[in-house]
Amino acid sequence: MSTATQAATHKHVGELHFEHLLWLNALRFYKDEIGIFERRMEEIVRRNSGQEVMAQLEHFQNQYIREREVIDELRHDIKEHENFLEKESKERPVALEHRLYKDHAGLRDRYETFEKLYRELKYEFYHWAAKWM
Repeated sequence: MSTATQAATHKHVGELHFEHLLWLNALRFYKDEIGIFERRMEEIVRRNSGQEVMAQLEHFQNQYIREREVIDELRHDIKEHENFLEKESKERPVALEHRLYKDHAGLRDRYETFEKLYRELKYEFYHWAAKWM
């Protein structure tokens, strides 16, 4: 494998750790934000209890349940990778910052896909809430 190819598919432990921290903080925020959206749904239902509102409300409730599941799965997998890096650093501390580790591209793709879908759901929710508030 050429040095350029390795650099594209491998990263230093600090880079991987930094991404983990960013992702974990963002996921914590998204989970808190879902709670805020759920409280907003409660307000909407108190004002509008018609069949159309209830059907859409159920859609968002189901989506937020699924979003929480995805957040939990991602957090677990990120922490698992972080634990692997920590174990490596303890077992082979010499030149840790100079060694390259396989990039977590699959995890990054999952995280970015989650963020994209979450933003779309958030946009959909904002429009629905604005209609009924």
